[in-house]
Amino acid sequence: MKTTLSTNALYILLMGLGFPILRLMSLHFDTFNNNAVRFLSGGILFILICAFKFRSTLLEIFKQPRLLLTLLLLGVFMAGNMYFFINGLRLTSALSGSIFGILAMPLGIAIAAIFFADERQKVKQRGFYLGSLLAIIGSFIFVLNGNQQEGEQQFVLGAVFLFLGIFIQSLQNLLVKSAVQKLPVFVISASTATLAGLIFLALALYSGKIAELQHPPRLMLSALALAGIYGMATGMLFAFYIVQKQGIVTFNLLQLLVPISTAIIGYYTLGERINLAQALGASVVLIGCLIALNRSKV
Repeated sequence: MKTTLSTNALYILLMGLGFPILRLMSLHFDTFNNNAVRFLSGGILFILICAFKFRSTLLEIFKQPRLLLTLLLLGVFMAGNMYFFINGLRLTSALSGSIFGILAMPLGIAIAAIFFADERQKVKQRGFYLGSLLAIIGSFIFVLNGNQQEGEQQFVLGAVFLFLGIFIQSLQNLLVKSAVQKLPVFVISASTATLAGLIFLALALYSGKIAELQHPPRLMLSALALAGIYGMATGMLFAFYIVQKQGIVTFNLLQLLVPISTAIIGYYTLGERINLAQALGASVVLIGCLIALNRSKV
């Protein structure tokens, strides 16, 4: 029991730290450079691991054009998702990213229900719709009472970017659901991250933004690369470990606690503050998602 509690607490802490790290990097690096370095650092490291552990699987991918196309599409979706998400974080706050990350769960279920019969079973209960409605209302309260010091219009624009990011993520998950039937999740994640990194590298070269990486503080560039590895290790490996050992329901409940961790860490590391109305909105989002996820037995 103690081991499980320690594992869960560590996951909440590490995930809560992840959003302030992303926000910090978004303030110091252009989005193209930011995502290129992070995704390539984490992706290539994990590809090297795959080369030892899943070598035959990697070779099999190139023999199946349809599977290769699916991975390419996943890379494109990942690039679109993170382009909007990072820009949204830059204009809002680490907590905003965490809140919208929670909002992505019922949204993902709703979109998946359009295409998959097993997912439709999860949205047949009224609790799912009630919870989703509460989450949407809470997100509007949170956004419309955004930090006035940052500029209301800028905050709202950032929230729109965050929503576009999680919407693309929900579409991306449709492909993931199909791909996991043929490939290990580790291989999918490593391939997708590497492809997304290459897309952002190409965009950075084309736009000329890559020149900004010629003379950055060496410490910050190293931190950006480590952030990519950190993100994949916590967001992928640690998350999969918890799902495997404790189940999806426990995992989703832990996800609901991440914004609290993010708010505390963001306050001490980035000086981010929220007003009473935003705290109320965030609470409504968490309660709504809890109702939706509990009723849909995710």
